[in-house]
Amino acid sequence: MPETTLSIPQRKQRTFLPDNFQLITWESIQPFVENLKYRPIHSAKDLQHWFEDRSELEAYLAENFAWRYIRMTCDTANEQLVTHLQDFITNIQPKIAPETNALNEKALLNEYLTWIKAEGFEIMIRSMKKDFEIFREKNIPVITQIQTEERKYGAIAGEMTVEIDGKELTLQQASDFLQSTNRAAREEAYKKIAERRYQDKDKLDELFNKLIQLRHQQATNADFKNFRDYMFAALGRFDYTPEDCFAFHTAVAESVVPLLNEMAQERKEKLKLDILRPWDTKVDISNKPALKPFTSGEELINKTIECFTKLDPYLGQCLAIMKQMGHLDLESRKGKAPGGYNYPLDEIGVPFIFMNATSSLRDMVTMLHEGGHAVHSFLTRDLSLNAYKHPPSEVAELASMSMELISMDHWNLFFESEEDLRRAKRQHLEQIIETLPWVATIDKFQHWIYEHPTHTVEERKHTWLRIYEQFSDSVTDWAGLEEYKAYIWQKQLHLYEVPFYYIEYGIAQLGAIAVWKNYKENPQRGLQGYINALKLGYTKPISQIYEAAYIPFNFSKEYITELISFVKTELEKVK
Repeated sequence: MPETTLSIPQRKQRTFLPDNFQLITWESIQPFVENLKYRPIHSAKDLQHWFEDRSELEAYLAENFAWRYIRMTCDTANEQLVTHLQDFITNIQPKIAPETNALNEKALLNEYLTWIKAEGFEIMIRSMKKDFEIFREKNIPVITQIQTEERKYGAIAGEMTVEIDGKELTLQQASDFLQSTNRAAREEAYKKIAERRYQDKDKLDELFNKLIQLRHQQATNADFKNFRDYMFAALGRFDYTPEDCFAFHTAVAESVVPLLNEMAQERKEKLKLDILRPWDTKVDISNKPALKPFTSGEELINKTIECFTKLDPYLGQCLAIMKQMGHLDLESRKGKAPGGYNYPLDEIGVPFIFMNATSSLRDMVTMLHEGGHAVHSFLTRDLSLNAYKHPPSEVAELASMSMELISMDHWNLFFESEEDLRRAKRQHLEQIIETLPWVATIDKFQHWIYEHPTHTVEERKHTWLRIYEQFSDSVTDWAGLEEYKAYIWQKQLHLYEVPFYYIEYGIAQLGAIAVWKNYKENPQRGLQGYINALKLGYTKPISQIYEAAYIPFNFSKEYITELISFVKTELEKVK
């Protein structure tokens, strides 16, 4: 295991940029870029030093952008913060792109490249080659425009509120009413939330149309048939193909969706309902009040630190450091962007967790999830090059989703009664079963969208409904709610802000179940495998990182069936 004590980290002293350097304009960073572009390289040692200096520059720029993004999402109504972020997107990022390509070319053509044998170097070069292949100068203004449009989603969603019991609530806060034992209260909250989203459907459709058009242009500019194929290259998906994704969709439809029907039928019967409606899907199946594992952001982080510490003291220290450094913004409030994230900060190596917590089980699990990402940042912070610290999402999400499960043995910290603890575990395991079909839904929808970039809004609506029904239960009655159902996809931030970043959740969910299965069989070995995998960062191919965790990189029908059977067995234990 790693060291059990960890002092507050300090940013490493810079050796290339001045220690007091501040990014004001592009001109302030340009001399350092020029140095890298034109510096003579006469040996493998010179080239290694060049990569180290480049890494330092990239880490600085990444962290500078990160803080602009973090501060904007914490307060989307602050025009100064919005402008500060937009300035980077408009005036800095477009200039970084061609220089990055020039630096890639310089490195790839260097005669000493093959002399460097450092761990992970080949993986970095593989990604660099792919980036160089797909780079096009004419895409720079297109990418700037895309990023500007993407930011509009958070502003639109962040302004959405509803009034319940005379109080103005964010949609995240209002969604807690969906767990109420009062069915009329659930229905009221559901309809108000759905109607509020529906009010902005045209605005969000228009924004999405614009993004599709721009993304397709980006793909064709780079000589790809469509944006899906472009993104598989851009995301560095060396380990699987679109056809593997289609196989995943089919496997989930055949192996997991039947379980959704069983769970929905059981829910209908236990709640003693003639008809199961969408507002009946979040209430506890025994019709008990919603679980409240914490009452404030402070309590949430303190209990999570204790939970992580019981797994391993080092893990708890990671979150304790973040708390001490003020790298947390946890509670929901008006003006915050939706969603939650763990944002790596490449220079200091201590990430930032953002979320919209109220007091629900979902929020507790989100904190555990983002905490898994945070631990990953700590475990990779000392890797020698910045590129090594950023594994693909199939690995990053393994870190977070595994933490949700291996922490379950210590969830008693959040629940005083054994009954509440069992309810929490049951709800979470049911959520895992629901996650795989939802991932398949969103992923299959994205494939269709970008394979048919000229589709109409009406065609998109019909396709969404067709795909949604393929991966959802057939028990829930949507009568009178068809229009709301047709726009459920608009609540999925990833479609707007990080396209094609979703299948990773499905792949990683399978990996997380496997990590948990190992942990249940042998806690010490299971946890050690988890940490072994995370420490690798991106110095190995995905399959070898999974292997380090003692699990296969596999999402075949047979494997999915085996893992879901394990989850079902564990679920029976907590009923």
